[in-house]
Amino acid sequence: MFFSTSLYVALAIFGLGLVYKISTWFRYSIGTSAGESSASSRIVAAVKGIFLTIFSGKIVTVLRVFIVDGLLQIRVLRQDFLRWLMHICLYGGFMLLLLMHALDRYVTSVLFPEYYSTINPFLFLRDLFGALVIIGIAIALYRRFILKVARLRTSGQDHYAIIILAVIMVSGVVLEGVKITSYSRYQEMVEEYTVSADEEELRSLEAYWVEEFGVVSPTAKGPFDAELLAAGKEAHELSCVECHSKPQSAFLGYATAKAITPIALSLDRANAAKILWYLHFLACWLGLAYLPFSKMFHIFASPLTLVANAVMDKQRSDPLNIATRQVMELDACTHCCTCSLHCSVAVAFEQLSNLNILPSEKIASVKALASGRDLSAQELTHIQEGIYLCTNCRRCTVLCPVGINLQDLWFTVRETLLKRGYPELLALSPLSYYRGLMREELIEDNYPAPLTRAREAIVAECELMKAPDEPLSLSPADREFKGGLSLSDEVASFSACFGCETCTTVCPVVANFDSPQEALGLLPHQIMHSCGLGLKDLALGSNMLWDCLTCYQCQEHCPQGVWVTDVLYELKNRAIKQVKEKR
Repeated sequence: MFFSTSLYVALAIFGLGLVYKISTWFRYSIGTSAGESSASSRIVAAVKGIFLTIFSGKIVTVLRVFIVDGLLQIRVLRQDFLRWLMHICLYGGFMLLLLMHALDRYVTSVLFPEYYSTINPFLFLRDLFGALVIIGIAIALYRRFILKVARLRTSGQDHYAIIILAVIMVSGVVLEGVKITSYSRYQEMVEEYTVSADEEELRSLEAYWVEEFGVVSPTAKGPFDAELLAAGKEAHELSCVECHSKPQSAFLGYATAKAITPIALSLDRANAAKILWYLHFLACWLGLAYLPFSKMFHIFASPLTLVANAVMDKQRSDPLNIATRQVMELDACTHCCTCSLHCSVAVAFEQLSNLNILPSEKIASVKALASGRDLSAQELTHIQEGIYLCTNCRRCTVLCPVGINLQDLWFTVRETLLKRGYPELLALSPLSYYRGLMREELIEDNYPAPLTRAREAIVAECELMKAPDEPLSLSPADREFKGGLSLSDEVASFSACFGCETCTTVCPVVANFDSPQEALGLLPHQIMHSCGLGLKDLALGSNMLWDCLTCYQCQEHCPQGVWVTDVLYELKNRAIKQVKEKR
């Protein structure tokens, strides 16, 4: 009764959770690709897309990707054999245990009418599949806590996944060992299957089970004579052989039974088998019920993401389906940290200590953003910085074992956050190069807005005596500012400038304007002079500083060897540092 009730409760929670999680794929959105569309219209678009895919040549791609990348996980194998072995052991072992053992009355018994959990090959296979899961757990612990893979961060969800699997497997193995040694379990079997046996036959059967099956009896102690064991074997073959193979085949349970033999009688009197049975099944049902809400939900979302990205095309696919796919990708993430391990800018985390710089950690923040959770201004600023601090090298997308299109995801989230009006100083850096390339995909009015906000923030926080659209004004020389620029030989080279204007002459930004001084404020050679005079307002207030293409033409042509571009870099860094400190 307990088993059935708990199973149905767990299945009900699992089913409701599954429906809820799948519904979020159609209710949540990232960016504006879905527009103001309803969940129902996105469901219709998804069904239409699935139907068209099934009845087209793409179905071959679907099957290939599902088998090769979904089931066999060849993507992971190409990157790291140990991680592939861990996934195969965990996923393969647990799914086979689920089908053959946990759902035996619904699957195994139907396929094999003569099935008993205590006979071979099922007795052996159960322990084999369990051993695979335990090996997978051991590899996961080794990688996270001993090998300590670089940038592999462990979250609460990772702890939960390891702990719940460990509890299920350890309790199952110990339960099997306790049942092998249990004298009370042996007596229950005898009462059920040997009703007509006499006392002598029961005594020989007990001796045989103690000797061959590992039962620990309070009365029958070995060694036993051969005649008694022969009689016991005969009784066993008459009553028990059809439903009981020797427990040595269950190598995990039998090894546990041998280890606990000295305390087996005490465990039997304490009814340990029943306690472990409750613990094992409660852990199983808890894992099942919580699965849709844990990282283990990726066993459903990851194959779907792999297939979706294999057949979808950004230019030709329905924007509603792209929006749905991007939300689904958030659930597909396994938090394996492969993207963080190969990220070009992950080293910046060591300086900025913003977790959102690491791609694998950004996913959780993006998920919170997509769900509409009320995030503070500081949280949004951290997410925005982490999203923007990306070189768009595509390493994360190419190497993601579950096929998440991370680059498109970052671009979509970046634009969504920029529209919220929070100044992003990285919009003024070369990291905006990719955004410029993607300009045609943006609404025209949305492109310059982040640039204007960032410059206004610098003017306000650095207390510059000008607004972006006002002429430059002059303030007293700042000795501290000038001294700070002299800390490195490269930047201090501004003092060698004698105003030949070569840097300004070769600058492509200056050449782009008919009236460059009116558009840019100070020109490169004038900025060098401002640094020499310690005029902070002039040096930091010029638009030239932020329009610089960092092409190094000025630096390469300078006859005095002034590191013009490096000076401009230092000025930008000082302005941004001052803004962040004031915030």
